[in-house]
Amino acid sequence: MCVGELPLRLAVVGDELVAGAGDPKGLGWVGRVAARTHAPDPLTVLTLAVPGETSTDLGARWDAEVSRRLSPHADNRLVVALGRADIAAGLSLARSRLNLANVLDVADQRRIPAFVVGPPPGAVHEGDRLAELSAALGDVAARRRVPYVDMYSPLAAHDQWLADMATSAHHLPGQAGYGLMAWLVLHTGWHSWLGLPDDGV
Repeated sequence: MCVGELPLRLAVVGDELVAGAGDPKGLGWVGRVAARTHAPDPLTVLTLAVPGETSTDLGARWDAEVSRRLSPHADNRLVVALGRADIAAGLSLARSRLNLANVLDVADQRRIPAFVVGPPPGAVHEGDRLAELSAALGDVAARRRVPYVDMYSPLAAHDQWLADMATSAHHLPGQAGYGLMAWLVLHTGWHSWLGLPDDGV
């Protein structure tokens, strides 16, 4: 079997947003994206979430957790979904950038194609800092030619997203919010990254 015919195996690392916290349907954006990803062989999506995790914490654990889930008989991929915890933890932009750069560089060394999903809007008072963080992370990914989904810019003033945030005590999206996140992933090079035809979503 040649590489192009290997079944896809995706390891998704991130925080509570990767786990779909707050979604009444329990799908989150990851489940919605997986449902719209039609591969020749069944797609395996392994969600490795730690609620409230900073990029520093993610950087310390991802390699060991992902490595044990890789298979020589699969097309192994890494999805890095960075949340908002760096803001609350007071991490500098330089530290957040370095943390992502280290993850992507190690993945590249291991020949694991990576895809990065940035943090969505959260609390209003964090808006400016989240915008800066998203732009900084996007720059790190761009320098490494890794696809990056800017969640912040399209959602910061989106009525459906703001409605979800207004009803959540923990700034978690609901069905509408996770649907918007999934749409952004699917429309930011997801299928081409996986080597699959766009299904027209």
